[in-house]
Amino acid sequence: MNFPDDLRYTAEHEWVRLDGDRVRIGITDFAQDQLGDVVFVALPEVGAEVAAGDAFAEIESTKSVSDIYAPVTGAVQAVNAVLVDRPEAVNGDPYGEGWICELSIADPAELDGLLDAAAYRALVA
Repeated sequence: MNFPDDLRYTAEHEWVRLDGDRVRIGITDFAQDQLGDVVFVALPEVGAEVAAGDAFAEIESTKSVSDIYAPVTGAVQAVNAVLVDRPEAVNGDPYGEGWICELSIADPAELDGLLDAAAYRALVA
């Protein structure tokens, strides 16, 4: 399993990459492995306001349907349109091409409450 050191993680298996005043969000390598083959991703609406901990997207695999939870509070600035036609990108490249959306972050201090890579590795071990 791959858990890049430059990301932050949630106990619900989302990852967060800070880029200026935005964060890019996706699901972890562990999560995509547990889900199996991803067949559909319901993306949030651009402009939607989300609160940390709220379900804001959904991912469907051959095994189950799972909610994706906002790791931080903010507004959806972009969604990954690649996933509309190729949801399997989540399986092939969860930290790259398989990202879900970008949020403007309301309070950067919220990132301090997320797990670092070592803590996430320990969680899923």
